[in-house]
Amino acid sequence: MQKEKFTVAVIVGSLRAASLSLKMADFLCNQQYRLLALQIIPINDLSLYNEDRETAQPPRAWQKFRDCIREQDAVLFITPEYNRSVPAALKNAVDIGSAPHGHNVFRNKPAAIISLSPGKMGAFGANHHLRQSLVFLDMPTLQQPEAYIGNSEALFTTAGTMTDGHTRDYLAGFMDAFAGWISRHTQAKPGR
Repeated sequence: MQKEKFTVAVIVGSLRAASLSLKMADFLCNQQYRLLALQIIPINDLSLYNEDRETAQPPRAWQKFRDCIREQDAVLFITPEYNRSVPAALKNAVDIGSAPHGHNVFRNKPAAIISLSPGKMGAFGANHHLRQSLVFLDMPTLQQPEAYIGNSEALFTTAGTMTDGHTRDYLAGFMDAFAGWISRHTQAKPGR
């Protein structure tokens, strides 16, 4: 199947309107990538996963989220770190997308993770905790380059413009590598 670009669901781990993760997602979604079309898939309306609600009519927000992920070629997770792990909202989205048993919408979708924090470690703990879940979900996850973005408060203006040229260049290389990773792990090849 020939496609113009790979479609990439961007899942942002922070729910805060002014979060650094959302600024990063907006920045990346506004770039013009030759092989990637990025779209933020909101997780704000997802109620906590409860298997009792997994009926013939699961919550509408769950079904909409699952349908959105199912339509994408790949998934890019952008997350802060809460207590050396991922935010509860992000883990909840992962749980909703992987359920019910046997209907995991994430299965076989190439993935990448960008973690960022105001501190120097760049949310290393969250990045690696998320990787554990993605292994179980059978998502081939980009190994190199890694993206732990530290001191992220200094990267953006209040309007969300990225001010650091080095980080901008690094992310361009990261996204090129992700496009190559998707190409290796998917049947849907974009036209050249």
